[in-house]
Amino acid sequence: MTHHEPSHEGVERAERIERRWATLSTAIVALLVVMAAFAGIHQATMPQAHVETADPRTLHIAGEFVESNLGSAVEPDGSILVRAIGQQYSFTPACILVPAGTPITIRATSADVVHGFLIDGTNVNTMLVPGYVSVISARFENPGDHHMPCHEFCGTGHEGMWGRVKVIDKAAFQKLAANHRRLSCVDQ
Repeated sequence: MTHHEPSHEGVERAERIERRWATLSTAIVALLVVMAAFAGIHQATMPQAHVETADPRTLHIAGEFVESNLGSAVEPDGSILVRAIGQQYSFTPACILVPAGTPITIRATSADVVHGFLIDGTNVNTMLVPGYVSVISARFENPGDHHMPCHEFCGTGHEGMWGRVKVIDKAAFQKLAANHRRLSCVDQ
């Protein structure tokens, strides 16, 4: 068995490489600490501008999210306000009807556990947390159908929690809205 002694130049080179890696690792850790501290301080000093709450025990009995108040409605400024609830394992309404080319505000909450609220093909993606109202702005440029799955695991029936968003022509929506206070496409 042969045993080679490391040369002096080899030892120096290995130490230089180790120092560089240690310096780089320390710099990366320091950068991450600074980023985490900045994010923590920024979030602590800049809380959400507006937090709305809703008692999940009384959602169906009183307040903004009673069943007769769910679905789409035309606001005085011509925009659309949609109210919806997520509960194990469905959305109410199960199909949201909205017009194309119109600003839409979606107000939604959860009646039980945390649910995901995602509309395929859009940037609408939020969580529905019991006790809090989620507010999302959207605009659909073209008529069509979009899937609306729950994307937060909410229990054993999670995989069956799907809704739908149906975008129709603005004139057709206005015609329907003239005869109904709240709209959905559950029966369509």
